[in-house]
Amino acid sequence: MKRRSSSVVLGLIQTACSPDPGPNLKKTLRAAERAAKDGAQILCTQELFRTQYFCQSEDHKYFALAEPIPGPTTVAFQRLARKHAVVVIASLFEKRAAGVYHNTAVVIDADGSLLGRYRKMHIPDDPLYHEKFYFTPGDLGFRAWQTLHGRIGVCICWDQWFPEAARLTALQGAEILFYPTAIGWHPREKKKYGTLQHGAWQHVQEGHAVANGCYVAVANRIGLERPVGGDGIEFWGQSFVAGTSGQILAKASSDKEENLIVPVDLAKVEVTRTHWPFLRDRRVDAYQGLTRRMLD
Repeated sequence: MKRRSSSVVLGLIQTACSPDPGPNLKKTLRAAERAAKDGAQILCTQELFRTQYFCQSEDHKYFALAEPIPGPTTVAFQRLARKHAVVVIASLFEKRAAGVYHNTAVVIDADGSLLGRYRKMHIPDDPLYHEKFYFTPGDLGFRAWQTLHGRIGVCICWDQWFPEAARLTALQGAEILFYPTAIGWHPREKKKYGTLQHGAWQHVQEGHAVANGCYVAVANRIGLERPVGGDGIEFWGQSFVAGTSGQILAKASSDKEENLIVPVDLAKVEVTRTHWPFLRDRRVDAYQGLTRRMLD
């Protein structure tokens, strides 16, 4: 297969999740089938779509949810990719070895081949986001892959707040940065901080598109999840695609399961990077301090 056009259609899959991994996988595969039939050529799932967001507590029982690579999720999406000639970014809880687990996204090319995996590099530890208990920080670095439908990079959720992650991925030629995501509000904070929190999340990623002259595609989940009781987390959905100048090209709803189908023109990456040559004008000789925690 050979790509013949600079135009490519993105499909972001936004769903609510139940506690049962089996139905969640079937639902997401059905949504991916619909997206492919609607013309999507690169599909991206939301973060850890096979389960509710279990990191709201620290409980050893949840390690049983992890799977190897290749495993059930990888194999199912390889089959789908091959059937529809689509590229797939699929998020999963990776069991690497006993006691070593990662928050991982697999990258599958349009012929069904497994191109590689990205392991989440930045691991949060916040109220109801106890990811450090479950996930070993990624050790594969930031990467980009040449697929049939374009050169893509993948980061995951908390990574989206770090410009260094976006930059290092873009420097490897990524034309689109994908971010599988699971982010929402603490219900008690929504009235006071909700607009500010969501705005910050969207704007920082718009900035990645501007600073790197590339597309940014973010798939988030919806629904109120309370796997351990309490207030839980109200996931805000609003999956979106930003253009090479940071403009929002399309955005999903805050409360509906849907596929966000968005055509983009990869030729605009070169146009943008030529007219706004941020990569050219970087002072790589002056950035040594970035490798230090603080300059104190």
